[in-house]
Amino acid sequence: MNVPNRNMIDQNRRPRLVVERVSSGYGSTPIVRDVSLAIPDAALTILVGPNGCGKSTLLKTMARVLPASGGRVVLDGRPVHGMPTRDVARRLALLPQGPVAPEGLSVRELVAQGRYPHQTLLRQWSRADARAVEAAMEAADVVRFADRPVSDLSGGQRQRCWMAMVLAQETDIILLDEPTTFLDLKVQVDLMRLLRRIAQEDGRTVVMVLHELNVAAAFADLLVMMRGGRLVAQGPVGTAFTAGALREVFGLEASVLTDPASGRPVCVPLVAPRMAVAAE
Repeated sequence: MNVPNRNMIDQNRRPRLVVERVSSGYGSTPIVRDVSLAIPDAALTILVGPNGCGKSTLLKTMARVLPASGGRVVLDGRPVHGMPTRDVARRLALLPQGPVAPEGLSVRELVAQGRYPHQTLLRQWSRADARAVEAAMEAADVVRFADRPVSDLSGGQRQRCWMAMVLAQETDIILLDEPTTFLDLKVQVDLMRLLRRIAQEDGRTVVMVLHELNVAAAFADLLVMMRGGRLVAQGPVGTAFTAGALREVFGLEASVLTDPASGRPVCVPLVAPRMAVAAE
């Protein structure tokens, strides 16, 4: 696939996706309030926070699904909400939460939908499209399901099919809204390894919303913590994932330990003394 190599990214230039003092919500109800965030290129950025804090709203605003009531989202130096839809779709892909495939659609047909932004009246389905679909299915490890209906697959298998569709779109920026929800831990980890490989080896920029704190801490290059529609903490996992931040964002009393194998932080919720006594 035609993506930049991570080692070729100019780390001194302005990131391709930047959020500048954005406020947004639904109707007259504000959810995200005055948020500024520079998304690092060729890295895995993970948004965490309690339910209703604005994570998904911010992601949808980045993807132009929701308008910004204040501020702006800048993509490649241009306000994303003023760009033509097809131009955005060729640069940025969004996988929403809980997508549903039409009944009877095969895996190959689903993945092929990722090529629609590249189709025009003068450019119909081509060998390049077919190669992109095959490469995406191989990367997501769903080739063996290619001719099976998506509805016949398990939750983890279906999620990989949706991931293949996003990869087939061949955008340099990928936004994912809670892609691991309801998946077994092993399947979550497999999917996160795929996303990390996409960022580190393919040089793509991945931004995702996630609930699982320890999974986020294990894989994020940039961790962003939100509460009440605002950013509370952001930075590398080692500096952002702290006991104080967990207390402020989630109201969670926890110890943050270091995994000796990975060097990554791990959250261990504290047990109240009386509960510990009762357990003994």
